Amino acid sequence: MNTGNEQTETHSRLMHGMAVLTVVVSLLPILVGAITTTLDAGMAFPDWPTSDGYGMLTYPWLRSAGDQFVEHGHRLAGMLIGFVSIGLAGVALRYEPRKWVRVLSYLVLLAVICQGLLGGSRVRLDARVLAMIHGSFAAVVFSLMGVVALVTGRRWRNPVATASQPAESWNQVVSALRSLAVITSVLVFCQFLAGGFVRHLHTALHEHLGLAILVTILSFVLTFRAARLPVGWLKWPALALGGVVLLQILLGAGAWVTRFGFATTGYVAVYHSPAQIWLRTAHTLGGMLVLMAAVTLACRVYRLAWLYSPAAARPERATAHHSATFSRGAS
Repeated sequence: MNTGNEQTETHSRLMHGMAVLTVVVSLLPILVGAITTTLDAGMAFPDWPTSDGYGMLTYPWLRSAGDQFVEHGHRLAGMLIGFVSIGLAGVALRYEPRKWVRVLSYLVLLAVICQGLLGGSRVRLDARVLAMIHGSFAAVVFSLMGVVALVTGRRWRNPVATASQPAESWNQVVSALRSLAVITSVLVFCQFLAGGFVRHLHTALHEHLGLAILVTILSFVLTFRAARLPVGWLKWPALALGGVVLLQILLGAGAWVTRFGFATTGYVAVYHSPAQIWLRTAHTLGGMLVLMAAVTLACRVYRLAWLYSPAAARPERATAHHSATFSRGAS
């Protein structure tokens, strides 16, 4: 009798698993791309999509070294996430019943294709501005993948509700966070974009630092306010955002010292030292994680605000409220 429900649940788990896999695999081209930028190896090859005239899979990558090894590794990783994104779109087309989620999955594939074209244009035109756009757009694509993973999860369909608060009161509490969550997400992206100017164009350093201070303040305020709510579905992602921001501050300090030195202690920065390479790369990756954490937290806030808004469909709101398995303070 429950065969249909079990099949639907299996399809939902498959879709969610594919979305999570897409996020995980995307970390590879992001990481290698960040290393490529740190090493200034983006122009290791003057051609694209070929590498010194070789095809993507025929280039003797394992026999190469230095900048060419890193850059071609980045290209291969980009090809890999392209195939995984095709898989995500295919699974969504076959098994995802919600049209808007299917559209998001297709957008992931389209964004990955555009990202590849941006990277190729950067090489063909030898344009650092395109390198900066390529790196910044990667953060947007990464966050979009995170959103797809979020909305395909079981908890999105039935998020935690507070049993002791009426829907109207709950709506007021959550709605107050919406503007803060959106503003924080937008400013995180602006700060990441300013960091791209610093990395690729060697400008906007002070703007980057100023936005970093503002983002830190807003992120901690958002973390504190969301974590105080008696809903683990918001609390733990909010604490994760605060933790990632704190880690990013430490990585940023390390990246600054290894790039510009620290005269007070007599430390002199060494160009392309291992510490400089890994700290600057980790700082870039950390910025993307902060953006994803902020965007997905904003989506969670909007989801709960919509479920308990007067305009929401009453049956869905009632179902989400009465079938919640967590009470006040549960995780």
